Amino acid sequence: MSVLEMFLSVFIAVFAANVAMAALTVFFEHRKPASTWAWIMVITFVPVIGFLCYMVFGRESRKEEIFRKKADSDCAAYCAYMGGTDKYGVMLSAQKKAIEDRIDIIGSRNLDDLAYLNIGAGSCITCGNRVKSFFFGEEKFRSLIEDIERAESSVHMEYYIIKNDNLGREVIDRLTQKAAEGVEVRFLYDAMGSRSLPKDFFDGLVKAGGQVGYFLPPFPVRLNYRNHRKIAVIDGKYAYLGGLNIADEYLGRVDRYGKWRDTHIRIEGDAADMLQLRFIMDWNFVKNNEIKLDEKYFPKKENTDGVKIQIVSGGPDTKQPNIRNACFKMINEAERNIYITTPYFVPDDGVFSALKVAALSGIDVRIIIPANPDHPFVYWASMSYLGELLKAGVRCYQYNDGFIHAKTVYADGFVSAVGTANMDIRSFELNFETDAFIYDRKLTSELEKRFLKDIESCTEITEEWYGARGAAFKFREAVSRLISPML
Repeated sequence: MSVLEMFLSVFIAVFAANVAMAALTVFFEHRKPASTWAWIMVITFVPVIGFLCYMVFGRESRKEEIFRKKADSDCAAYCAYMGGTDKYGVMLSAQKKAIEDRIDIIGSRNLDDLAYLNIGAGSCITCGNRVKSFFFGEEKFRSLIEDIERAESSVHMEYYIIKNDNLGREVIDRLTQKAAEGVEVRFLYDAMGSRSLPKDFFDGLVKAGGQVGYFLPPFPVRLNYRNHRKIAVIDGKYAYLGGLNIADEYLGRVDRYGKWRDTHIRIEGDAADMLQLRFIMDWNFVKNNEIKLDEKYFPKKENTDGVKIQIVSGGPDTKQPNIRNACFKMINEAERNIYITTPYFVPDDGVFSALKVAALSGIDVRIIIPANPDHPFVYWASMSYLGELLKAGVRCYQYNDGFIHAKTVYADGFVSAVGTANMDIRSFELNFETDAFIYDRKLTSELEKRFLKDIESCTEITEEWYGARGAAFKFREAVSRLISPML
């Protein structure tokens, strides 16, 4: 056999294997068409490498198997907390009555629609909350550490990233001190997001009596289905939620990113119970239902007037993309304005169309993304979507004063979404996320003012600027847009 014949034989074998793998993505994964065709193209036209990328990034066949039990366990825990049953019908009926009994929603059409949208997601509206907003890491972590130092019974923390740097060591040192004092300390981290940690990083905390868990080991390689949540609950009374992980870069101490702009909130009130429950459900997934629901984790709150909040979680273990649906509803129900800040803007077709229709209807739609991206492919994909939205009248901006990592949506000076979910397909469908949907005109007005202040540090992406981009930019943008369902 000649060298040419051998080469052709190998080529045909590789091509056949790629075609077979492409067929698997179509017939067995039950993906959305856009994602299916993106992977088919990669597998077919980038032999071997495309297949390896698919094995690392693309496989979904075990999704249902991995998370079915978690979904059942979460449902049982939520129903037990609600004092109901594990049957959805009775639970939903009880929740609906609770909402009607506790909240006056006369004249609040948006609140009514959003509240009932998320009933089936295990998410009821909580009342009597007090909320403090943080826009930079220094103030958030100063407040968090103070709350940890005052903790008397429990500290539960769940973060996508914690690093072995100054901030990471400081937080673990404070947790170690509290564990040594007899406070129940549990720390849950994502095994991929925090993969750079040394093996002995948590040894001191564990020796002091603290407990540590990790979410889904990355080997065999699994880059999807990451726990992207950033939650802390102290004594069941105070809870934190937002975009800030635990690392020096989130304090603006890493030159690569410079000043770090984010949004995080501290909640005191009923919504802290829902974040406590969220932590317990995630902890029990990795620790074989170790925590039993107990009143000590849900201390009685003062029954006072305050901010109304819905804690909404989404992920591979939920029947619906709950956070995506709530954001979609916000966009559709908006009558005056929609303000979005996100480091990654890769929306699905429904959200993308809703934004265009809103802008074409005369609604003030504005979007801020970073000018200094940490993921170039996502940046170029984002630019392709924003370029199309410009034609519909959406105003788009690039943030220049460091790196903006906030994940927020504000509508009509009334509803705010603050949490861990980016405005992208990965957050809506592949990662475990949690957002707080806040129904309060005063707080939303304050958050919108911060958004408008951020615009002062932005460069607007105009149609003229977008039309003048170079050939290399257009090529990268086109490729990134094509594979965006995979990002």
